[in-house]
Amino acid sequence: PVLAPWNGGSGFFPKDNTEPLLAIENSLAGRLGDYRDGIKAARRVLQQLAMREKPEDRDAKTRLLQMCRNTFSEQALGWLDAVFVLGQEGVQFPPLLGTGGNDGRLEFTNNFMQRLAEVINPETGEPRAESLLWLRAAILGHSAPGITTRAPVGQFFPGAAGGANATSGFDAPSAVNPWDFILMIEGALVFAAATVKRLETSEGGALIYPFCVRQSGVGYASAAGTDEQEARCEMWMPIWNEPTSFAELSAIFREGRAQVRGRNARSGVDFAQAAVTLGVAHGITAFQRYGFQVRNGLAYFATPLERISTRRNTRADLLADIEEWYDRLRQKAGPRANPAPPASIGRALNRLDRCIMEFCRDGSPDNLQTLVAALGNMERALAQSFKWTSGAFLKPLANLKQTWLEAVDDNSKPYREFRLARSLAGMRAPLGKEVFWFRQQLEPISMGYSKSGSWCKWNDLGGNDVSWQEGDLITALNKTMLRRLTRVEKAGVAGWPDLSPFNARLDDISAFIEGQVNPGLLADLIWGLSLINWGSVTDDWSNAVASATRWRGWEPLEQDEAHTAIPSAFYALMRLCLRRAGQTEKPIPVVPAIIQRAINGQGQIASIMAARRLAASGMAPLV
Repeated sequence: PVLAPWNGGSGFFPKDNTEPLLAIENSLAGRLGDYRDGIKAARRVLQQLAMREKPEDRDAKTRLLQMCRNTFSEQALGWLDAVFVLGQEGVQFPPLLGTGGNDGRLEFTNNFMQRLAEVINPETGEPRAESLLWLRAAILGHSAPGITTRAPVGQFFPGAAGGANATSGFDAPSAVNPWDFILMIEGALVFAAATVKRLETSEGGALIYPFCVRQSGVGYASAAGTDEQEARCEMWMPIWNEPTSFAELSAIFREGRAQVRGRNARSGVDFAQAAVTLGVAHGITAFQRYGFQVRNGLAYFATPLERISTRRNTRADLLADIEEWYDRLRQKAGPRANPAPPASIGRALNRLDRCIMEFCRDGSPDNLQTLVAALGNMERALAQSFKWTSGAFLKPLANLKQTWLEAVDDNSKPYREFRLARSLAGMRAPLGKEVFWFRQQLEPISMGYSKSGSWCKWNDLGGNDVSWQEGDLITALNKTMLRRLTRVEKAGVAGWPDLSPFNARLDDISAFIEGQVNPGLLADLIWGLSLINWGSVTDDWSNAVASATRWRGWEPLEQDEAHTAIPSAFYALMRLCLRRAGQTEKPIPVVPAIIQRAINGQGQIASIMAARRLAASGMAPLV
């Protein structure tokens, strides 16, 4: 029995279409006996509460729902559990069946009874003449004229909802196979058990349903942030390719498990991670993602968004490093956040969401590099909106493990931007008792690294070390270089102290000088790779990486092409003046004026000064 005496249009009130309900109530067919008993129970409840019209206020509707739950027969409880939940906070309506069995003005139970009357004669219980044709079309996919009837289908089947441009004419009526509607409503009952099982959750009503999470406005062609504000939720429908029994199927839906590292998935991005990290039940081969979104005026459609396979993606485990930080960020800066974050924060978060979804689908080094760049872009947006970020109590991201670097390494592709950013992001200068990290020039933070972990916090006092500026990458890097020169000069360090676990390759430097590097990607990767816990990245490991890859395409060029990897003599002069001295070498004194002249465009003067400085240090250049 599928009944909703709390809804207008359900057939229980004078203004409703009562014909299908009366046809079942007055029938003598044995197969409709439970339905007749359900109708009688509903009428008794309405009579006890003296309700002659649908309840308008929430309290009256809640009382009616409670009475139905207490007095309906066991056969009707499956429907009640699927259509509403009574909890401590009142009544909640899971999204699959609208708001209590209706979607706007469309009442599901009355339409269900109408479709029953089309396939079964209520008086005799026998099938009607067209019933077999409709059933073959619904179950076997047969196509034949007259297999649909003019009837509303609501949110479940947008392609058959009719309306403007739905056919070759101006508009078309809604059409549905009666058996499709009947089997759809009865199939929805399998979602009931999990609704009760997970009442202990503290999340909203949409999240107590199996395979149901908050909408994430990413991962599909029409994605937009407004989808998250307007959508009821999104559901990930499981797909399997092996025979199963109804008991096994019911168990999957009762559990409704989608977990990310031990906790329930809360959003579409979470669910994508669960699908590729063994966070769902075995035997499910893929999930079809649906969003309940406003797509037809103010009406909702169950909109298919994408399909994700449940194959294991071991690289997705890297996302554990950002989980806590990301959850907090989503709470404070998501489309539903109040107050709304700055536009730059919202754009950066949307880009990060998209990259996480794509990385879950395909954990390739390409997608991981894109994700690192998105993390860098997000951190940069937070730093530039420092007042908002500190007011929202959002911490800077830190402690990404060394495995992020290992996972991006792919010798089959020329990741020039990645390698250059890696050599810069890991740079540090020992200045007496202090270590001056490159990241301290990107954003106002205080930080420290060690092999066991790192700490990082916003520096409210700011300081002069933050020298990165938006715009031209060359200008930003020159400013960071000048600041490092100033710090080294003030510290009184003998020679240039900078070192990094990874040295830049000469062919990558040549490509950078010749403008063959993507400056936007390089800037994002510099920010993204600065989030690595560089204190745990040992020189031994980086040297081992360089040795292992020397003969697989990183270091070597063909012998006859080797000269193309050598930068200009002018670069060599600048670089030799700022070379970290070896253990048996005498340090070269730092002369900031050499670099300042070069930055100002006075290359000839800078090169003369550099040659003199090198000659004075006993390293006369061949110019």
